[in-house]
Amino acid sequence: MKLFSMLFAGVGVGIGISEACKRRKQRAEREVLHTPYGPYEAVFKRPLDILFSSIAFVILSPVMVLIAGLVRMKLGRPILFTQKRPGLKGKVFTIYKFRTMAEERDAEGGILPDRERMTEFGEMLRSTSLDELPELINIIKGDMSLVGPRPLLVEYLERYNKRQSLRHEVRPGLTGYAQVCGRNKLSWDERLEDDVRYVERITFLGDLRILLQTIRIVIKKEGISSASSVTMEPFTGTLGKGK
Repeated sequence: MKLFSMLFAGVGVGIGISEACKRRKQRAEREVLHTPYGPYEAVFKRPLDILFSSIAFVILSPVMVLIAGLVRMKLGRPILFTQKRPGLKGKVFTIYKFRTMAEERDAEGGILPDRERMTEFGEMLRSTSLDELPELINIIKGDMSLVGPRPLLVEYLERYNKRQSLRHEVRPGLTGYAQVCGRNKLSWDERLEDDVRYVERITFLGDLRILLQTIRIVIKKEGISSASSVTMEPFTGTLGKGK
């Protein structure tokens, strides 16, 4: 009897998940939205984001307090770098990171280039991705996901072609497929194409693989800078923009 009850409950849960996926796909088709690839994306991805980012935030809070103190001591205020970034459906949100650059200015009061403002301490934060830890707050709030296309600049929205714009059909991520395939060493076309490929096929095993590869890349400090920039050159658009 007990076994029968467990089997019955399992079947009920399976039917519920199936119905939730079906309803979300039907809504996406009606409203011409991105259609979830499967149950993981449709039902489980967001709750798992909340669970794991909340756990990580609690566990890493002493580390974040320490980093905040060091940023205050070495770079001054503000401790956090905040910037408007486009998220799901292009909706703009405020991203949070630890500040890594000094506020150095030229004789006319203009801000100096990134390379001249990057400090040894800031470079360490970036190479270890410790500057990204405050983005856990963005994940908990619903602005971001653990895995997804990285949130870029608002001004890039009008520079994407139709295919590249698909990257905004899902929440941006703390890490993503493009980051484990080359990080900042990829060209913009390669990077944006990797983002779209991820959007087209989101699976649990795929996200897990990206997270594990991200840990390996961070430890080995691979692909932090492009060939000609301390971070990544600005995206100016793509030939064949209408495609």
